[in-house]
Amino acid sequence: MQEKIENQFNEVVDKFPVDENTPFRFSKAVYYNFNPVRVKKPWRDATGGFGEFAPLQGWITLVDSEGTEAGTFCSTGLLGNILPLVLTGETRTYREWYEFIYWKMRNYGFQSGQIVDLGQLDLLMLELMARREGKPLHRFLGATKDWAAAYKGGGSLLSDDDELVADMVRYVGEGYRTVKFKVGSDWGQNMERDVRRMEKVRKAVGDDVEIAVDGNQVWNVDEAVRFADMIRPYRPAWYEEPVHSHDMNAIRQVKERTGMVIGYGESMRNYYVFETYAEKGVDHLMPLVGRMSKMDDLLKIRKLAKEKGLRFSSGGTVWINAAFGALYDEDEALENHEPMTEPIGECLSIKPEEKGGRLYLPDIPGAPVRLDLKKLEKNGVLESVKYYTAAKTNLSFAVRAAY
Repeated sequence: MQEKIENQFNEVVDKFPVDENTPFRFSKAVYYNFNPVRVKKPWRDATGGFGEFAPLQGWITLVDSEGTEAGTFCSTGLLGNILPLVLTGETRTYREWYEFIYWKMRNYGFQSGQIVDLGQLDLLMLELMARREGKPLHRFLGATKDWAAAYKGGGSLLSDDDELVADMVRYVGEGYRTVKFKVGSDWGQNMERDVRRMEKVRKAVGDDVEIAVDGNQVWNVDEAVRFADMIRPYRPAWYEEPVHSHDMNAIRQVKERTGMVIGYGESMRNYYVFETYAEKGVDHLMPLVGRMSKMDDLLKIRKLAKEKGLRFSSGGTVWINAAFGALYDEDEALENHEPMTEPIGECLSIKPEEKGGRLYLPDIPGAPVRLDLKKLEKNGVLESVKYYTAAKTNLSFAVRAAY
């Protein structure tokens, strides 16, 4: 019976099995602001992403009227865009809170940072419900296993060839059967370097390991097609973001002219865009958990991939994303992007265990992570702490943006 239920969930479900009429009244929030968190070594992709610091601003703990709390990494935008709307003493259901704030965010646009703040509130409400029942978040959401499959990525363009090969070989030694690295050297103009690195990695890891490459949108159509032809002999598992992520017709042209498996999705905030991706020929749908405006969009995108016969994976902070990854099949892997997830993981006292190409989730109520405040304070990462209460806050909400 359990096998039947699991298969039914994997194939059909596009919403979490939660009671959307669950009431919430929020009493308090605590925001922990971080100083910049350094990565192990300076890092960049084809379009200059990230540099010396992990993409962290802070952590929010949200407390309901029952004293149950939930927490996650967040941007400072959540303080001005979400807290004034929820710390009012009002009681609304899960669905009502989400829909109320969703339409408040409308004038920011549905690809905005503000709509992503709402996604983080959605995550917090799901965790609050799980903690009220004393269940790990993944089990509360319907998972029948306690692990998530993963692939491992890295491969900074600042790494020399030997460093890149050593990292990819190490990932395979850790049990990963799919690895990924960055291409687009010298703002996409040094394709020969990228091809040389692809050749070396393929030779080092062998024929049985998948190798994916990520261009981070650096090329135009003709350049992307030329590079695809150059790496074709080394059998890339997928070709990620070769052109602009919003240029749907360019994406279609790259697909038609290369025939390669094309991957997109990390830049998008909601399900609807993934329908367009599928229509334009994207073979690999890749939502990023920290950028979604609603968490069950992950399931909708996954279902779309299954219906269309496409590949599905999910990126973002893998320590949190593992809770959702436990709902997926083994061939629907999470991205463990080491240059970013490693320093983020060091901010945590509890997190999933990385072993054999999987993330094993801890048996704790709520999300599979806990912030290590003592360590952050000791290491000088914790810059300040600010408290917000429904009774005392004077926050107010207004749309402040270009019109």
